[in-house]
Amino acid sequence: MRLTQRFRALLILSTLLLVFLYSNLRKEVVSRAGKPPKHAVARQAEVLTQVHTPVRAQVQTMVWAKGQTPVRAQVQTPGQTQFQTPVRNQVLSQPSVNISSAFRTSIPENGAYWNRLLHSSLKRTDRGEDPLNRDPPWPHCQQTSQELIETNVHDVASYPLLLQNFLLGMMCRSPPFLIDQPDKCRGNAPFLLFAIKSMPAHFERRQAVRNTWGREHLHDGGLRVRTAFLLGSASLDDPDLSALVRFEAERYGDVLQADFHESLINLTLKMDTFLRWTLERCPRVSFIFYGDDDVMVNTQSLLSYLRSLNSSMAARLYAGHVIKTAGPVRDPKSKYFIPMSFYEGLYPAYVGGGGVVISGALLRPVYSNCGAIPFFPIDDVYVGMCFSALGVSPQAHAGFHTFDIRERDRENLCAYKKLILVHRRSPQELKRIWRGIHSPLLTC
Repeated sequence: MRLTQRFRALLILSTLLLVFLYSNLRKEVVSRAGKPPKHAVARQAEVLTQVHTPVRAQVQTMVWAKGQTPVRAQVQTPGQTQFQTPVRNQVLSQPSVNISSAFRTSIPENGAYWNRLLHSSLKRTDRGEDPLNRDPPWPHCQQTSQELIETNVHDVASYPLLLQNFLLGMMCRSPPFLIDQPDKCRGNAPFLLFAIKSMPAHFERRQAVRNTWGREHLHDGGLRVRTAFLLGSASLDDPDLSALVRFEAERYGDVLQADFHESLINLTLKMDTFLRWTLERCPRVSFIFYGDDDVMVNTQSLLSYLRSLNSSMAARLYAGHVIKTAGPVRDPKSKYFIPMSFYEGLYPAYVGGGGVVISGALLRPVYSNCGAIPFFPIDDVYVGMCFSALGVSPQAHAGFHTFDIRERDRENLCAYKKLILVHRRSPQELKRIWRGIHSPLLTC
């Protein structure tokens, strides 16, 4: 009996001891699992300090692109979460802003909101303020309040939602890059840079461009051509293609991606971002072609045209299909609708946004002048304003067909041999036309 009691007591004590040891061991394991190493804590703190939170969710939908891990093609930077090219005043050493009198008088000073913003900005510039330092840095640029807009634009509630969002984000410039190509123009300066507007879902278009007119190549006479595609991030309604875009950027070395959502209202921001990137990464380029990813460019014809320019023409080149007498579209059903309360007056002459050629010598001065001009929701009109402010008039060239060629000529390969640009060709059409105009069998 005593042995049985002793055995039971020993069994209970052993069980209690095992429970105690197991409990302490579990606490130690949980404690270790819940406590990240020091380098992980530092990394988490770094990420948290760099994730920006927009002030208004409405603006976030149209401008911000969050939650992506940046890629720096060719060069990996450990621990870095964003690739921020220098702010505007760092990119432009000793910027000079000189707004032409013709531009000042072409934009009437009246009660329209954008007109008021422009002339207020010009007055501050005349007082010696640097426009490139005026805008708030990117994480804080969203703090334009609805109250401020409603105070200055009495009928803003009647504006289309896209335009309302544009007003809230007008101060947003210089977004950081999620994907950069720092070595794109390293070494010998390119003669021509193809700077192409694209979108994450447009891989097929980009590939067609790479296989045809945008192929990076050393052309006859040693003319070096480079290509870069600028993308924002997919809108909230589109599939997330960030992993595919990252792979493409690493595979081809020609994809840039900035931290804003793709939208019609962000095309002006995209243009300004491309200018900034070019000044930082490709400052010695001779010429820039800035255009869409659905155009067909006859590269050899374009290079021949650029080589034919004398030095004075080349230094002030802003050329393409010129639109001279355009004004705001007042039809609310149009995607280019501009209300009277937002802008009043005609547009300066400008080159259609399908494709424009710009002298590299004009990059710095035109970018400086753009800093004094508020963003406008139509990007090619805004570019025309910046050049008009610089006193540079657009040069018309008959080889640029932004609105397509005659329908009866669209299947005639010889028609493409004579032009420089034609707009809106599918990837399949582009490859077929490119093969045809380079066929040794073609006689024109």
